[in-house]
Amino acid sequence: MSWGTELWDQFDNLEKHTQWGIEVLEKYIKFVKERTEIEINYAKQLRNLSKKYQTKKNSKEEEESKYTSCKAFQATLNEMNDYAGQHEVISENMASQITAELTRFVQEVKQERKQHFHEGRKAQQHIETCWKQLEASKRRFERDCKEAERAQQYFEKMDADINVTKADVEKARQQAQIRHQMADDSKGDYSSVLQKFNREQHEHYFTHIPGIFQKLQDMEEKKIGRMGESLKTYADIDRQVVPIIGKCLDGITKSAESISEKQDSQMVIESFKSGFEPPGDIDFEDFTQSMKRTVSDTSLTKADCKSDPKVPSKSRNKLWPFIKKNKLMSLLTSPHQPPPPPPASSSPSAVPNGPHSPKQQKEPLSHRFNDFMTSKPKMHCFRSLKRGQTESVCADKGMMKRTIGKPTCAFEAREYVLSLKLCFGSRQGSTPEDFSNLPPEQRRKKLQQKVDELNKDIQKEIDQRDALTKMRDVYMKNPQMGDPASVGQKLVEIGNNIEKLRVEVHKFEGWLAEVEGRLPARNDSSRRQSGLYDTQNTQTVNNCAQDRESPDGSYTEDNSQEPEVKVTPTEFDDDFDDEEPLPTIGTCKAIYPFDGENEGTISVTEGEILSVIEEDKGDGWTRIRRKEEEEGYVPTSYIEVYLDRNTKDS
Repeated sequence: MSWGTELWDQFDNLEKHTQWGIEVLEKYIKFVKERTEIEINYAKQLRNLSKKYQTKKNSKEEEESKYTSCKAFQATLNEMNDYAGQHEVISENMASQITAELTRFVQEVKQERKQHFHEGRKAQQHIETCWKQLEASKRRFERDCKEAERAQQYFEKMDADINVTKADVEKARQQAQIRHQMADDSKGDYSSVLQKFNREQHEHYFTHIPGIFQKLQDMEEKKIGRMGESLKTYADIDRQVVPIIGKCLDGITKSAESISEKQDSQMVIESFKSGFEPPGDIDFEDFTQSMKRTVSDTSLTKADCKSDPKVPSKSRNKLWPFIKKNKLMSLLTSPHQPPPPPPASSSPSAVPNGPHSPKQQKEPLSHRFNDFMTSKPKMHCFRSLKRGQTESVCADKGMMKRTIGKPTCAFEAREYVLSLKLCFGSRQGSTPEDFSNLPPEQRRKKLQQKVDELNKDIQKEIDQRDALTKMRDVYMKNPQMGDPASVGQKLVEIGNNIEKLRVEVHKFEGWLAEVEGRLPARNDSSRRQSGLYDTQNTQTVNNCAQDRESPDGSYTEDNSQEPEVKVTPTEFDDDFDDEEPLPTIGTCKAIYPFDGENEGTISVTEGEILSVIEEDKGDGWTRIRRKEEEEGYVPTSYIEVYLDRNTKDS
């Protein structure tokens, strides 16, 4: 099936059809261009969207990005960034493999089509010229034939007329012969022109035009085939990125599966755990006891926690900053109430200081404060300070350091935050170097993080020092390569940097050990407390008086019979810095658990081995120490005491 034989007379229609085919191809090219623009814009928008929601450095979001859900979201954003990159690949491939190639191909097709139709028009013009020549020869032959016929008729008329002279007849006869000769010549010319035209026409319709139309057909089929290939390429370009897009989607799915609700919940605990203990029951303050108080009655008993609902309580809980169980106040003497009797069994229900334990009475805080200010404190209270068992009551950031794992309560936590606001109200935005503004658990994490960062910096400096040392050795062996002295100067600087970093590490490790309870806390907070007594004596005295009320509402009192002597700052400092811990005089084993809820007491568990530093003086209490860190009194009947033989002899 050929256009040359089937469409030999459809030159104009073929011209229109081929032009329409080129327009279709150009329309497809325009479509691909717009698709390319859409893909590149879509990729750009996806990248901007991914960048918009990426975690910003040095922001709160960076701290929150540790949660698995946030990590999964960030992984999704990264995958979307790669996803956008695949759309950029689609745009680039379509622009290079389809748009550019087809644009060049269309230009070639247009040029080829123009050439073919130029040849066709030229052949058409040639056949038209031959046709005109044939028509002219035919008209001339027809005219000559008519002229010869008229000349013959005139000769016959002259020859039949007897009145015409013989000369006129001869003249007419010659004229007729001339016309006949001209007709014969025209006939021969017409015959030759006709034969030529028929030959040209045959070549035109059976050779030239079919050849041109066949070329046009080949061109059109080539164009159509190229468009089909482009459509296939169009699909292949999309198909090539499908596996990578699938991997991006698989990455999103994998990140979604990596989300752990329990792990995030645990991270919340690690992020916000303060290390404080929940508040205990608030004690009922019976102010009628002060009216019944005698001069000799100085002991404190715990009031009944359950108040009479019919009697409205006017007591207001006093919330003191840093109201830890203060050894400064509680370890002056042993608890001034008889120890609880040993439980019938060692079961948890028989724990002393429970609901059925003897209740302590309470006396006004003003009496206790006056007793404290008019009596000389015993030296072992300052020993407790040296061992880091108390926190300063002064408003200084060094006094805000807490110890993880030691008893405290939510009152302390609330007043802790309040004290931070009071102490640092004029320094908003500043963070103490030792992170003492943070709760214990968070402070420990910050200090550990700081230590790790400093160790990394030290390792970097050490690596740089090792590299420079090798370079110096090379320079010393080959002086032409460099001056060893220049490297030596750098080594000195690096050594100084390492030393500074190690000092910093030692400082932060000290704070970290203090927080974790590995080291005494006297080095910073105690000295700061001593110094503040010099400059803020009045405030310190007031805070100490406030600190005499423990978080659970009970009070402590010093029953010392020593002469009444005022405590001076100098005396306080000397006793604080010079006193040594009491020696151990034996060991003991707890045979019953004891909660140690009263001030000055210490909690023990059944079977626990502790050190004895002061034996029972007849009041039923024995003073013990746990691991050189915590001291207090426990009922003698709750423990088995094993005193050293030398101590007994002495």
